[in-house]
Amino acid sequence: AMDFSGQNSNPVVFEATVSRRTEVALDKQNEDDVDPVDEMEIFDLIRDIKDPEHEDLSLEALNVLALKNVTIDGSVPRVHVFFTPTVPHCSASTLIGLCIRVKLLRSLPSDWKIDVQITPGAHLQEHAVNKQLNDKERVAAALENSSLTEVVHKCLGGLGPNQHAG
Repeated sequence: AMDFSGQNSNPVVFEATVSRRTEVALDKQNEDDVDPVDEMEIFDLIRDIKDPEHEDLSLEALNVLALKNVTIDGSVPRVHVFFTPTVPHCSASTLIGLCIRVKLLRSLPSDWKIDVQITPGAHLQEHAVNKQLNDKERVAAALENSSLTEVVHKCLGGLGPNQHAG
């Protein structure tokens, strides 16, 4: 397992800023009533992802994700998410971005273009991390790494493939 200890041992925890939508499962929605996906819906999908360093805290609680940093262009369709690492040298940044991307890939129709980037100025290796996160081949390669996918699973609130509940 990856060790992020000591990087940001006392993170500032923020109150949830916006209330949640009531959920209608995507397959239960009426086909005719095509409700355009909006920023709130995207934010609801990703706000509960756990921070790899603080498994009991969500990205929203750490202010890594905020509704104002989610934008959608429905004509493409494309979603763009900026995330703000808790510290500028955060080694978990690529992993956090990967979790956000994986969650959106699993949740959105396949024709959506997904851009996940570090909020400008929030990280020392901003450009390198952004490049990795938006390179399909590198993302695919990362997701073939079992120890990495285990961490991603955990952050997304599921059990890793080798863990069993109970």
